[in-house]
Amino acid sequence: MSVAFDEVLADRVRERLRGRTGVTEKEMFGGPAFLTYGNMTIGVHEDDLIVRVGPEATSAALDRPGARPFDLPGRPMRGWVLVAGNHLDDEHLDRWLNEAGAFVATLDPK
Repeated sequence: MSVAFDEVLADRVRERLRGRTGVTEKEMFGGPAFLTYGNMTIGVHEDDLIVRVGPEATSAALDRPGARPFDLPGRPMRGWVLVAGNHLDDEHLDRWLNEAGAFVATLDPK
């Protein structure tokens, strides 16, 4: 059974990532995930944004409005946060996308 996800949020992310080199989309965690050179960067789960910020930036990310630990498997995943969709106006969505992209750019392609 598939988990429903926010199609509008997914489309907003797709629009912003369109044309970026190395970005692909696949289903993960019941919604669309966007990978950069094979590394998951950002995704949509239900009404939330999954953001890969990296282990060093997790604490600061969790201090921001709407952010909480990403613990879908039952334990928090270091370096990832979930951001509530109602905290994702254009400015905040762009900031999360840029931060996730900057972190993933430091990783080796898969």
